[in-house]
Amino acid sequence: MRSYRSPYVIPDFSLSCFLWKVVPRLLCIFSANMLNISAFRIHRVESADDCQDHTLYSWPTFVLEGEPTVLKCLQYKNTKSFDLSLNLTWKKKGSSTIIPAGFKGPRITSQDDAVWLLPTILQDSGEYICTRRNSSYCAKVSMHLKVVKRNETNNISYPQKAFLLSSGKIVCPNLENFIQNNTNYELKWYKDSIHLNMDNKKFAALNGTNYLLINPISMNDSGYYTCEMTFEFEKEQYTITRTIQLQILEQRRKNVPVIVNPDEEITSAALGSQLIIPCRVFIGANNHSDVDVWWLANNSYIQNIYPDRRVKEGETGQFVENNNRSVEVQLIFDSITEADFHTDFRCVAQNGGGNRVQTVTVKEKKERPRVVLVLGSYSCGSGYSHHRRSVLE
Repeated sequence: MRSYRSPYVIPDFSLSCFLWKVVPRLLCIFSANMLNISAFRIHRVESADDCQDHTLYSWPTFVLEGEPTVLKCLQYKNTKSFDLSLNLTWKKKGSSTIIPAGFKGPRITSQDDAVWLLPTILQDSGEYICTRRNSSYCAKVSMHLKVVKRNETNNISYPQKAFLLSSGKIVCPNLENFIQNNTNYELKWYKDSIHLNMDNKKFAALNGTNYLLINPISMNDSGYYTCEMTFEFEKEQYTITRTIQLQILEQRRKNVPVIVNPDEEITSAALGSQLIIPCRVFIGANNHSDVDVWWLANNSYIQNIYPDRRVKEGETGQFVENNNRSVEVQLIFDSITEADFHTDFRCVAQNGGGNRVQTVTVKEKKERPRVVLVLGSYSCGSGYSHHRRSVLE
């Protein structure tokens, strides 16, 4: 069944982006992990002790010096996130110190399946191993922590991309462990180290949200953005910083469809004759967008004007010539009547890039009379007289 289309107003489609489902619709953002790596790399390694499983996450966790960080013992196989039947401990590779679950130190705390470093120092960089163990089972997970000096913030930025002239947002990432159920937190936003004025209609940020609204996006909005959050833990306050590198992309415009046939506004047909008017629309070689093609009669759909199907649309045809795509919808007249000479027929082609309309008027094709001209006569020797005739039609 044909979808509803207004025969009177043929609107241009506006381009929209919803390229990443987890990002809200106002802005198409492609979110990647730090340093352009898009996923964890997981390796199984041989365990040097009696542990049956040892998993190494080779993609490190980055944090700025002096800021808090959380390392979670990631779930492995069918073990629960934190199973009380399994004894969990932490250890930094190269150190003999074991951090048991529930440990509270002046700077390091172990809670549930995570270890907190409040705050981090450069010497915290290294490999951390969490071990789950009971009398019959042992599993280890290794992860890397990289503590970066504060003047190297841009080296651990989160790349995000936005489309030009869209309205949208930049997301401050990896705050889950610090926000939890807190809905009253507030972020400070900076661009290229300059504090953004939220009274300006260009930018907006709401308390309890982790994003910055930008309306509209311009090429000048590219650059480094910093979101800053204050986090309180056991009456101590810490600063959490994330840096986003925003790249602006121009909207990729879709080609407007081109009606290549009919290329004339008037066609002729005799009363009672059959007539087919094809509407062929050129799409192109690299344009894979859908094109909708239909006919109108005096700004109304064909099936509404001709319920008896004396005039009807044919099926949509697909054509490929020299790698160029075209579609065609024929307007089919079973028998031309006088009313057809007073009707405006329009072929409409529309896609996301816009629309094109071609109007066709049917004119009556009248039979030309037969005219006989007598050009002269001559006599033959037999006495008969012959006349020369010419017939003009």
